[in-house]
Amino acid sequence: MAQLEAGAVFEGKVTGIAAFGAFIAMPDGQSGLVHISEIADTYVKDIHDHLQVGQTVRVKLLAYGEGNRINLSIKRAVEQQMPPERPRPQTPRRPAIQNGPAQPLSGDALFEDKLRHFMQESDSRISDTRQRENRRSSGRRRR
Repeated sequence: MAQLEAGAVFEGKVTGIAAFGAFIAMPDGQSGLVHISEIADTYVKDIHDHLQVGQTVRVKLLAYGEGNRINLSIKRAVEQQMPPERPRPQTPRRPAIQNGPAQPLSGDALFEDKLRHFMQESDSRISDTRQRENRRSSGRRRR
């Protein structure tokens, strides 16, 4: 069988598990390594939580390394299978609050809107507090 090219996605069988990764038997008879960082998109503390010897997995050939090492990835093979993400519909933005009382936000307001609203209220309260403190301190100096 011909040697696979980098970028090829195929199924292989887990032949061994070590602390640093899993060894995978490739269709061409060679053996490659899936490093622990290439097993899942999440943090992998124990490989046994994700893979077992004898399990068939879909992998992507990343590269042929030094000393005939073959670098494979499970998470990148999964990324290729997923359909492209559809663009999210644009939600109309609320206009910035102009000088006036704070208005309650509806439950479906975006996080950014809530954060902007909080920051504006916070800035307004800080400004009011500073003005009051300045008035008090200027009154004390005159006496």
